[in-house]
Amino acid sequence: MNSEARIRRMAPADLDRVILIERSLKEAPHWPLAAYQTALVGNSMPQRVSLVAEDPETGIVAGFAVACLVGPQAELETIAVAAEDQRRGVARRLFAAIAVELKRSQVREVTLEVRASNHPALALYRSLGFREAGRRPRYYTDPVEDAVLLSYGLA
Repeated sequence: MNSEARIRRMAPADLDRVILIERSLKEAPHWPLAAYQTALVGNSMPQRVSLVAEDPETGIVAGFAVACLVGPQAELETIAVAAEDQRRGVARRLFAAIAVELKRSQVREVTLEVRASNHPALALYRSLGFREAGRRPRYYTDPVEDAVLLSYGLA
């Protein structure tokens, strides 16, 4: 896939591919199917924005992102791109699209946490303009390591 991925709302038909992508990535959060199904419900609380990036020619989902809205803040809960589609601008396009959705919902700040050892993700988020806001010691297990807290202003 090229960087011209089509970004759209995640649909129930996407969930098998979404789970296949997240299971194939060691660094991605591994959610049960029910968590993704809840993220698709428009009136769920807390509200979520769930997007996918798909190849415009084949319709195959290459990546996805989910953000949880809480007041004037949102947490980017996950952004994941299939290994074969990484480093092609897909994650950047997903974040740009989710940022537009969050601004429409009057979100002013996006936060996230990432493993301290996940250098590719940290590099991506920093290149997008995220700034380190703190750390959560020993937040992750298997292996135990710190979470780096990052913040991005949408003003």
